[in-house]
Amino acid sequence: MAFADNLKQLPPVAHLSAIELIDADGQVSARIENKPGQAGSLAVYAALASRHGSINAAAALEGLDIYAEHTADARLNAGKHPNIDRLIAIAAGAPALTVRTVAA
Repeated sequence: MAFADNLKQLPPVAHLSAIELIDADGQVSARIENKPGQAGSLAVYAALASRHGSINAAAALEGLDIYAEHTADARLNAGKHPNIDRLIAIAAGAPALTVRTVAA
């Protein structure tokens, strides 16, 4: 399925203003906000964290499937899709990230 179709299958995120991705040192390594251009990634990462407890290798692989056609584009154009690049790195062995939700 295409990314737009996959998004429709994810839980709603209207109750979130953002999520923060926390590295092993307890530092915020990224923030994904509920705004145009990021809302889809917010839904993906929130669903992955809910299902897996963190953004670990299994979550990353699932996320790459959810991003569908955008994953292929990210693999061809490193840096164009930083939220997908992060999942690619974690799937390849980079450390997992914990997720902190920020309510709306």
